[in-house]
Amino acid sequence: MATLGAATKKHKVTVVGSGNWGSAIAKIVAENVSAHPELFEKGVQMWVFEEKVSLATTHSRYDAADEMSTNPQELTKLINHFHENVRYLPNIPLPHNITANPSLVDSVKNSSILIFNLPHQFIGGICDQLRGHIVPYARGISCIKGVNVSSSTVSLFSESIGSKLGIYCGALSGANIANEVAQEKFSETTIAYDPPPMDSRNPTPESSQVDLTKMSDEEAPSGASKKVKLQPVPAEFPPLDHNVLKTLFHRPYFHVRMVHDVAGVSISGALKNVVAIGAGFVDGRGWGDNAKAAVMRVGLLEMVKFGQQFFSSSVRAGTFTEESCGVADLITSCSGGRNHRCAKLAVERGLSVDEVEASELNGQKLQGTLTAKEVNSFLKERGMEQEFPLMTAVYNILEGKAKVDDIPNLI
Repeated sequence: MATLGAATKKHKVTVVGSGNWGSAIAKIVAENVSAHPELFEKGVQMWVFEEKVSLATTHSRYDAADEMSTNPQELTKLINHFHENVRYLPNIPLPHNITANPSLVDSVKNSSILIFNLPHQFIGGICDQLRGHIVPYARGISCIKGVNVSSSTVSLFSESIGSKLGIYCGALSGANIANEVAQEKFSETTIAYDPPPMDSRNPTPESSQVDLTKMSDEEAPSGASKKVKLQPVPAEFPPLDHNVLKTLFHRPYFHVRMVHDVAGVSISGALKNVVAIGAGFVDGRGWGDNAKAAVMRVGLLEMVKFGQQFFSSSVRAGTFTEESCGVADLITSCSGGRNHRCAKLAVERGLSVDEVEASELNGQKLQGTLTAKEVNSFLKERGMEQEFPLMTAVYNILEGKAKVDDIPNLI
């Protein structure tokens, strides 16, 4: 049996996505691959959706004599020149072993570890473009805080990614405000990863993963490849287990806890954004900490209930109450996250959340508003809206069917 010491090849890492959180994660993994050349190739590819960007005259790197500053440039060119994502993560130096790449297909070439970090509404199209262009034994980590919901089905993005690409995909989520992580302020996160039995040099004692080799057409997420058969990670590589993944993501300022509950981690990361909008509404009204705590309590209960209702075979309640991806992320999101902030500003300014998003987020999108709509459609189809009163109230307020002042009666 191959051992870590016998590995003759190293894992290549690609981060698919380059917003503020994608860039912060790329920074972390780039630092760690440099520190562990026995496990990883030194270079980290970061796929960037190309756009023209002008450097702000107030930016610390602005030089009136340099055309890189004075003329609009491709974002990838600016990132690679300044070693900084000047649009989405300004004033944070990025390691020099990160290469911003505008070609999605080229960025994943020969990469055995794919880290997905982009708005969840784009993941289907991205996977369609990637299919057939990745190594068959690649493994993924989804940093996407959402669930794939329609009126008829609900699935995890880690499942959707894995099914579409024919790979296994875990999930990362936690109390991780991107700018604070990038500034190396202490935080922690949760990574859920259940090494497929074919990869495990020491099989894990419990499993929460979807067995893609046995997934029926009815069970597979919409648009997924049917009859997927996983390819094992070759023995020439270090084993992709909890130890190696923790080595890839853990930093002195970014602590990692490894778990097996992929569903619980993913659902926590999705639904906390909806709860944060509710908390923002309450703060916008100036009702105080007691009211916000009530919203958060109800929201946490609904998060656990949703997971146990629709992923009963794998979700652990403890994931929501014990891990950073659960209660800790909920606290952070209801205090300083952008879903909370935009909802609060919407109430204070008498605007819609969509209007505030357009003016405040520099082109980025809120996850909570879309998740609220998708989850409501799913619950409504099953006649279960009243069983999730806070989720329903947030949706109705977003749609103008209820008022913020109605929240105490609605929950």
